[in-house]
Amino acid sequence: MTSDTRITVDRLRALAGLALVAGGMSEEDARRAADVLVLADLFGIRTHGVARIAQYLDRARLGGVDVAAKVVVDQVTPALSRVDGANGIGPLVGSHALDAALAGARETGLGAAFVRGSNHFGPVMPYLFRAAEQGFAAIIASNATTTIAPWGGREARLGNNPLGIGVPAAEGDPILLDIAMSVAARAKIRAAAAAGQSIPDTWATDREGRPTSDPAAALDGFLQPLGGHKGYGLSVMIDLFAGLLSGAGYLTRISSWSEDPERPQNLGHVFFLIDTTKLLPAAALDERMADFAGILRSTPAADPAQPVRLPGELELARYHRQLRDGVPADSGVLARLSDLAGAQP
Repeated sequence: MTSDTRITVDRLRALAGLALVAGGMSEEDARRAADVLVLADLFGIRTHGVARIAQYLDRARLGGVDVAAKVVVDQVTPALSRVDGANGIGPLVGSHALDAALAGARETGLGAAFVRGSNHFGPVMPYLFRAAEQGFAAIIASNATTTIAPWGGREARLGNNPLGIGVPAAEGDPILLDIAMSVAARAKIRAAAAAGQSIPDTWATDREGRPTSDPAAALDGFLQPLGGHKGYGLSVMIDLFAGLLSGAGYLTRISSWSEDPERPQNLGHVFFLIDTTKLLPAAALDERMADFAGILRSTPAADPAQPVRLPGELELARYHRQLRDGVPADSGVLARLSDLAGAQP
C-alpha cells in the first residue's frame, strides 16, 4: 500500500520537468509536457497525470517514443494546420497542436489542427482549460488503442476514444466536458476484480461479445460503448476525424502500448477552436453563461445531498483547492518521479 503526500504545484511541475529532461527531452519540451500532466493531477485525473511519466520514459528506452522528437506544424490555410508529432511524447504533441489551432482561431475565428504521429496525450481537459483561459471554445478528440468491439461484434476494432468540449466564461469557470466512449473504464473493472466483486453487466462483455458481470471475463473481453450503438457510432466518427483525416493510424492500424511498447503508436488527435470574442462581447458571454449555469444549478435535486452540477464542476473545484493547498500525490509515484529527476521529493 502507498499513501498520498501533499506537494506544491510548483514543486510537482519542477519534478515532472526534471524527470522528462533527465529522460532526454529539452527543457522547453519538458515544460510543455509537464504543464499538461500537472494540470491533469490538479483536476484529480491522476491516472493520466505525472504518474504517466515513468511509462512514457520506459517506452522511450524501448524505442517506442522519441523524446527528442521535433514536432512539425504545417499551416495549410490560415485556419487549418497539419501537425506531425514525429512520434514524440503525447502531451508535447498535444501542446503544439493546441497552439496551432489557437493561432488559426485568432486569425480567422475558427482554427483546426489535425495531428498524426502522436502517442497518449493525457486527458483532454487540460487542453480545454488552456483554451478556455484565453476565451476559446473547443472540441478536442483523440483515437486510442482498440478495446471496444463494433456494435454487434466480438473482436476489438475501436479505441475508447476521448472527446472533450469546452466553453469559456469571461468571468468564473468555464464548462468543460471530458469523456471517453466506454460505459466504465478498465481501471474500474480491474479494481472490482482485485476486490472480488461483480460488476454491472452494462460495463463490458466477455470474449464472445456477451454482457458479463464477471470482472475477469470482462478484462478478457471488451468494453461496452456508452449509449450502445450511439456510443459505437460516436467512437467511429472520432476515429474518422482524429485518425483517418489526420493521416494517423486508425482502428486496428494503431499499435498497442501494452502489447508492443517498442513500436510507435501513430495516434491521431483533432483540435477545433472557436474565438468566442468574434461571436459576442465578453460581457455578453459572461451574462449568458451565468444565466445558463443558473438555470441548470437551480434544478431541484432528486437527492438533496447531490445537487445538480455542471460538466467539469467537480474537477474545477478540485483544481482551485489543490492550486491553493497543494496536490495529493501517490508516495510511490512521487518517489519514482524523484528518482527519475535525480532530486529529492
